Amino acid sequence: MTHDFVAKPSEDRWHKRITPLYGGVAIYLSLVSPLLFTSGFIGLPQASLHFFNHFFAKYSDTFFWLCMTWFFFLGLWDDFNNLTPHSKLIGQIIGAAAFAFAGFRLNWFSSLTIDTIVTMIWIVGIVNAFNLIDNMDGLCAGTGLITTLFFIQLLHHGTISVLCLSGALAGFLVYNFNPASIFMGDCGSMLIGFTLAAAGINYSAASSSHDILNSIMVPVIILSFPIMDTFIVTSVRILSGRKASVGGKDHTSHRLVSMGFSERESVLILYGVSLSAGVTAFFLTKNDSFSAPAIVVPFILAILLTGIYVSQIRIYDKKEFSVLREKKIPRILTNLAYRWQSFFVILDFFLISFSYYLAYRLRFDNHKFVLFFRVFLSSLPVVIICKFASFVYLDIYKTLWRQIGFSDLIDCFKASLAGSILSVTCVTYLFRFESFSKGVFIIDFFLTFGLLIMGRGSFSLFTYISSKKQLKGSKIMIYGAGKCGELLIREIMANQDLQFNPVGFIDNDPDKKKKKVFGFKVFGNLDDLQQLAEIHNIAGVIVSIRYIDAEELDKLYNLCRHNNLFLKKFGLTLSDF
Repeated sequence: MTHDFVAKPSEDRWHKRITPLYGGVAIYLSLVSPLLFTSGFIGLPQASLHFFNHFFAKYSDTFFWLCMTWFFFLGLWDDFNNLTPHSKLIGQIIGAAAFAFAGFRLNWFSSLTIDTIVTMIWIVGIVNAFNLIDNMDGLCAGTGLITTLFFIQLLHHGTISVLCLSGALAGFLVYNFNPASIFMGDCGSMLIGFTLAAAGINYSAASSSHDILNSIMVPVIILSFPIMDTFIVTSVRILSGRKASVGGKDHTSHRLVSMGFSERESVLILYGVSLSAGVTAFFLTKNDSFSAPAIVVPFILAILLTGIYVSQIRIYDKKEFSVLREKKIPRILTNLAYRWQSFFVILDFFLISFSYYLAYRLRFDNHKFVLFFRVFLSSLPVVIICKFASFVYLDIYKTLWRQIGFSDLIDCFKASLAGSILSVTCVTYLFRFESFSKGVFIIDFFLTFGLLIMGRGSFSLFTYISSKKQLKGSKIMIYGAGKCGELLIREIMANQDLQFNPVGFIDNDPDKKKKKVFGFKVFGNLDDLQQLAEIHNIAGVIVSIRYIDAEELDKLYNLCRHNNLFLKKFGLTLSDF
């Protein structure tokens, strides 16, 4: 630390103590040593620049090494001198252009110009994505390590750089995981981002000739977490009137901490997202294009839902929100932000399409599915229209899904059943039900109903988890595990200003012991209060029983006074204005 090679705490940074920087130098040296022997760098000066194709093909590894070194030193220069965002972007574009000029392209488009531009956007985007997720101990290194392990499995050529990177990250993560004793700096995160962007290009170029969908989806899915985080951060900052290039504590990892998770838990959750993405991409490579939607669509929906949930978590204080509300944001964006019906319509479009597709996949084997795929495509628009008509008629989009109840399940069941009956009626009228299977529509009904419940229920589940994790204030025990007790729990979770943190319930009914009410445990009866107060450091008791025996109340009062606990009563009152 004698030469100030350290990261110092600041308002827009997460870490709270001075930490040594430039761990990225060690990562670079771990890569450069083996690559010098495999890149043919020694023969580069003798190569002729008159034959570009032969030259680049022969020394492609060398150009990868040179571009990797460019991004490393660009990040190192930024660590030393704090480059302006546009200067850093120009440097990234230069490195991406040089890499594309050397013949490395995604091969997603037949047009060489478009494909080159998209390749450059891909490189710059992934480099910045990994630069952005380097915001919490171990997050960038761990995500990079998981991603490299899957690329090693998928790549047939060009795995040396990825293999070396995985080894370097595994060693670095030992010192970078929470609590970190060293950071990688921009030189490390940009190096990781470029190497993995190049691995994605390598995979796409190799697989595009026989499966273009696979060549696009696999790299995108493997790198979906950094892409998702970048999209959320950039979108929220722009819509909030802030500069996307200015740092902040509004990343996915920070939002999880705001929910109540610890830093380690947040990072491990995001490791799980990256791991799920890699597994999805791996299975995608093992299935044909007809089976791919059954794997890809659920993952994409899960990522989209997760992104929407996480982006709702409040990061800024109320004062800053009041400033943001004064910004002139277009009315259409405000409407989209607060009118969830529009989102549910889009979600249902994908759910209806996916459930109908999956019904065919479950009903027919691979050979028959290929034969019936044309029937599926021709009838899909009819099914979508019929189900949407049923959903609208039965007022599915007028329900608030923050708290889902039994009546909501009945509404979803009726809407799914009506949609399936109407679909069968229309298909019979239009196609005479020729080449159709009754089993498909039966399976489709159950899938539609299940997916509707899962989609809507996930909102309620997220609200519950988020509210429970954010509970702060005085720890309390609730006396009475009945309907009023559940109502009290809901009120405490919905109203954070109460500053109560329920530990659980006590109740004199022996049948309720060790059961749970709205996720909170019933520990025992009134005789257990003194022991529970000592174990859980309880500050008070709230009575949620409407009528309580005088002798029982006197016993409770004495226990609270003896243990220095406050005693309150919860009830509902109605009054005239």
